[in-house]
Amino acid sequence: MDKFGMLQELGAGDFHHLNGSLEAHLKGTEKVLINWGSSELLKIAGLFHAAYGTAGFDENMVSLSQRQEIARIIGNDEEALVYLYCSCDRDYVFPQFGKVLEIQFKDRFTGSTFTLDNAMVKLFCELTVANELELFSSSEEFKLKYGAELFELFQGMDIYLSPGARNAYKSALSNFA
Repeated sequence: MDKFGMLQELGAGDFHHLNGSLEAHLKGTEKVLINWGSSELLKIAGLFHAAYGTAGFDENMVSLSQRQEIARIIGNDEEALVYLYCSCDRDYVFPQFGKVLEIQFKDRFTGSTFTLDNAMVKLFCELTVANELELFSSSEEFKLKYGAELFELFQGMDIYLSPGARNAYKSALSNFA
């Protein structure tokens, strides 16, 4: 059984998402990362990036109380990145990109704040761009509503992105430049 199937056995639900199912979006995000030649850690995190819900998507596939079980299935580093992504207080974190060198992270579940190290900032930004571009590619409404905002955010993240992510966002969002 694949890792996604194991999560479903733990009770991970599939939900309606922007343009279909959450599972389709998660698999689409993983495919974006595969196309960029991303690390195995990023590809797995992409497949599970909304497991605990996100600031933009409140439904959660699994409970935070299942973190250890999830880590056993997908790996400790992968689960830590998934948790980081899900726990991000976007209103606090996103405005910092392009303005400060040290990104202060705020966990929306606990309220705690801490400085993200450069390696985690890179992983977080790569996952963010992959997620948003997957949504962007599947919804005309999403494009029109968030295109300019995403272009500005990704420009702020630019120094942290791989060439694949950088080229993808510049190509997809060129009309919003």
